[in-house]
Amino acid sequence: MTDTDQGAAPTTAPSSAPAGDARPAEASSPRSMPEPAEPDPRMPRLANSPGFRDWMLQGWGDADRTPTVPAGAAEAGARHRERLSGAFPGRLIAVAAGRAPMRVNDNAHEFRADSDFLWLVGAAVEDAVLVLEPTGGGHDATLYLPAPFRPGDEGFFADPLRGELWVGPMPGLAEYAEALGLRTRRIEELDLPGDALLGGTVPTAGPAAALATRPRSGELAQVLAELRMIKDAWELAELRAAVDTTVDGFAATALEIPRAVSLGGERWLQGTFDRHARTFAAGVGYASIVGSGAHAPILHWVRAEGEVDPEALLLLDLGAERRSGYTADVTRTLPASGRFSTVQREVHDLVEASHRAGLAAVGPGRDWADFHTACMEVLARGLADWGLLPVSVDEALSPEGQQHRRFIVCGVGHHLGIDVHDCSSASHAAYQGAKMQPGMALTVEPGLYFHAFDETLPPELRGIGVRLEDDLVVTEQGADVISAALPIEAAGIEAWMAGLR
Repeated sequence: MTDTDQGAAPTTAPSSAPAGDARPAEASSPRSMPEPAEPDPRMPRLANSPGFRDWMLQGWGDADRTPTVPAGAAEAGARHRERLSGAFPGRLIAVAAGRAPMRVNDNAHEFRADSDFLWLVGAAVEDAVLVLEPTGGGHDATLYLPAPFRPGDEGFFADPLRGELWVGPMPGLAEYAEALGLRTRRIEELDLPGDALLGGTVPTAGPAAALATRPRSGELAQVLAELRMIKDAWELAELRAAVDTTVDGFAATALEIPRAVSLGGERWLQGTFDRHARTFAAGVGYASIVGSGAHAPILHWVRAEGEVDPEALLLLDLGAERRSGYTADVTRTLPASGRFSTVQREVHDLVEASHRAGLAAVGPGRDWADFHTACMEVLARGLADWGLLPVSVDEALSPEGQQHRRFIVCGVGHHLGIDVHDCSSASHAAYQGAKMQPGMALTVEPGLYFHAFDETLPPELRGIGVRLEDDLVVTEQGADVISAALPIEAAGIEAWMAGLR
């Protein structure tokens, strides 16, 4: 993904859960529909029907409530908490998971946990808060979370947010404690002192909403971002698996180009990859970019509203995300016809040369800026050779110039991991001003974006957009391009597309 430069629900009643049960005494849902002022007697409120209530409180069996926790995630979370603990000795830390934002009325988007929370816990637990309490030798971790409403609770059938009759079996405190190796407590018991460092995503509604007025710690966000820069073996394995799913998704998407040309357009291809990612991973790591023809130069063309021109280039920026949160981020630019035209190939060849220069500049001990510089030098010289710069190459590459950036206003790479643009809260010194180190994961993604309405361009270049993006891991010896299964040269792309069919 392109980088920047920097039905009416019943009302609820008090729970009938026995004393000591780890579930809230009352259920309330901001996503519930409002009560009518004067209920129609032909449609009685179920909460006012004793027969319904008494009948619904009995006769239910048990269910499997095992949490979905990726293999190794709980252990990875424990290691990550230990690293964070070492960075803040004696400090109380709280990191919130957030909650799914509302899409419309009482319908929410799918929940995706805050990345810092996910890194520290290993599982997505909506409305939860992880608290690290200082002890003599580090920190004790407690996960505060809301309990679901199960058979025997009126919320079981009355609460559309946490009632299992509505949302299906849900893990609770005991299940998460066992799966994650964490002490768990009800979210209602959370009493956070004012001097706690607060991070993560704090919702403005729900059981953790009391934290919404508290300031978030910029220091905590920065430290977490910088800790996440160096991936451990488990994280890199998750990242590689995400890339493998993405590579397969590119093939599935490319196979659908003829169908998209005849019917369905860009959105058919976007839906094809999204379906693949959701089937073989957890979903997409960001909104899939599918741009045909004049849409290809639009950096974040996620609307996918256009047709697929059989004679134009097709830019696909796609990434599958694992349940662990780790995501791939890969871009290829394909000729919809299966063959590049002469002009299309010339643009693609220049981007490929820039891309190879960038890849070669990634390695341990290298400046982060090295691959940016390498990519831009190649692009600027190529643009000058085509007569597209109003100044010399040296002047364009100077800080005061940058005229070549008219055709590439975005960056050419970023950290990658549990976020597509990972570690974005890190300091400049730790990010753009730092040296590359083994265990870092990043993208290299130069491109050229010739907009259809750019009158400085010759007509034959207008409406051409090309980007090549690979995912890399810095190693002790250099760098491993983990998305190398997809070709980057024009001839290789043509052969790959022909082989698919």
